Amino acid sequence: MTTTALSDSLVQLRPARDAYRRAFLALLARDAAMVRKNSRMFILRTIMQPLLLVFVFTYVFPKIGQGVGASGNANAAEQFSTVLVAGVVGLAIIFQGVQAVALPLVTEFGYSKEIEDRVLAPLPVSLVAIEKIVAGMIQGFLSAALVFPIAAFVPATTPKLHFNWLILLTLAPLAGWTSAALGLALGTKVQPMQVPQLFAFIVLPMTMLGCIYFPWTRLSSIRWLQVGVLVNPLVYMCEGFRAALTRSSHMSLWAVYGALLGFAVLLTRLGVKGFERRVVN
Repeated sequence: MTTTALSDSLVQLRPARDAYRRAFLALLARDAAMVRKNSRMFILRTIMQPLLLVFVFTYVFPKIGQGVGASGNANAAEQFSTVLVAGVVGLAIIFQGVQAVALPLVTEFGYSKEIEDRVLAPLPVSLVAIEKIVAGMIQGFLSAALVFPIAAFVPATTPKLHFNWLILLTLAPLAGWTSAALGLALGTKVQPMQVPQLFAFIVLPMTMLGCIYFPWTRLSSIRWLQVGVLVNPLVYMCEGFRAALTRSSHMSLWAVYGALLGFAVLLTRLGVKGFERRVVN
């Protein structure tokens, strides 16, 4: 049998769509195996920032009578704990998107050259990039789930959560995809020596101005800032999770879903195009 005939017979035995599906799942399994292998570091990396935020703002501050939720105002403490938990869920998802997608990509495109192994899979390069997003999204879900035990046991005043499951189950995948797509877009742009700048000029401003500690509606007295933070996808995630987890004031859900969908499309396009360009180069 000639080589051409053998190739044709293999294509008939395994259609391209089936081959793509198997290769895609194999890459996901490989990423899952890496997470399991480094599960202790994954958990520590995931919970450290949410744990410290919740511990300092909802346990230490009330205990020492400083800032929001002082010991003499239990209602203020409960309101702040409730607002913060929803914001920390958004923070956990977006932070995981950067850590799980962007930082490994910087290494894989850098000295390790591990990306060469991935792009040899029987998949279009664009689907290898999409697999990165899916893997980051799944890790984002795990990170968000770890926030709830922290919220239940750490605060001095337990937050009052009211679950809207329809919003939560539709918002979480959209937020996870957007965060992982952001990680892909950043990971294809940043060189290894630029990682400190990534956190200093992008991640830190996003978290500080992402409405984690306060609802977006409370910024109405600083109108220029209320409008300016709308370029930050974390704002819409935190506001969406406030709608899903609390009865606090929040941004219109039309704005939340519309903006996150727009960010997801834009960042996916930028990330995939950047990934393809880096692979070719």
